Amino acid sequence: MEKVVCFGGGNATPRLILPELKKRGFDITSVTSMMDSGGSTGQLREEMEILPPGDIRRHLLALSEAPLWKKQLFCFRFGSEVFKGGHRGHSLGNVFLAGLENVLGDYEKVLEVTHEFLEVKGRCIPATSMRTHIVAELENGEQIVGEDEIDVPDTHSADLKITRVGLETPAEAYPETIKAVEEADIIIIGPGDLYSSLIPCFLPIGMKEAFQRSKAKKIFICPAMSKRGETHWLTVATMAEEIEKYIGCKLDRVIYNTEEPDIERVAEHQKGEPLHTGILPYYDVPKSEKFVGRGLLKSDKAPHYDQEKVMGAIFGMGR
Repeated sequence: MEKVVCFGGGNATPRLILPELKKRGFDITSVTSMMDSGGSTGQLREEMEILPPGDIRRHLLALSEAPLWKKQLFCFRFGSEVFKGGHRGHSLGNVFLAGLENVLGDYEKVLEVTHEFLEVKGRCIPATSMRTHIVAELENGEQIVGEDEIDVPDTHSADLKITRVGLETPAEAYPETIKAVEEADIIIIGPGDLYSSLIPCFLPIGMKEAFQRSKAKKIFICPAMSKRGETHWLTVATMAEEIEKYIGCKLDRVIYNTEEPDIERVAEHQKGEPLHTGILPYYDVPKSEKFVGRGLLKSDKAPHYDQEKVMGAIFGMGR
């Protein structure tokens, strides 16, 4: 059974990638950065001094084979507080993980209990189990601290380019993640926000070296759209170069979309995601087998990827 390691945030990877890999019977390890700091996650993280539960919760649910009631319970939200971004209340899954960490004091045990409760097929593990934050340096020299501020700029201009990212305090990579990278047959990176979801996974000490030692086929899936404040100045090729810079080695395949979405569907999407600006430019893509450009959008031409089309681009199956 091939070992696949996935790196991503709490949105596209658990929705688009993990369920499809699970159906296909791979030995899956999914990795999240543990840097998210907004919404319910951010408040619990600050008040309880815990690791952020939000992204890894979604990965656990994506690989869960538990009865429907358990999944619904884990997603249940209570409380009336409205957080930045419009999310209302805390999900029980976030509170469950926060409570376990507070009671057990050992994140490895937290994961063990949660995997058992949700009957997870595969593993969901952190890039690091040490508490830290992302720091982004902007083209004007300003430094921005925190995933939430990078993701949805509030105190700085979204038109400023990010020149580099690092960690506020050094953090060691999670040992099981290092081992998974070294033993993987395939590593899938993305799709996801470049500087707030993907690259933070590679910043812990030891991660870059693990990638350099790994013999896995390394695949990067470009996001469907550019995003002001993160990637509006990048193209398919330059985004791939950014990933390679932080993993310390070359990618084997870069998958990107060549299909234009419907203008009205884009406008509808931007009501909820106003920072998304359009499909990622690919005018500079080199002519090589490394870069795989395909129509990846759903049949309604909304700016969202079709799961089967993405799987076909990864594994050469189907469309």
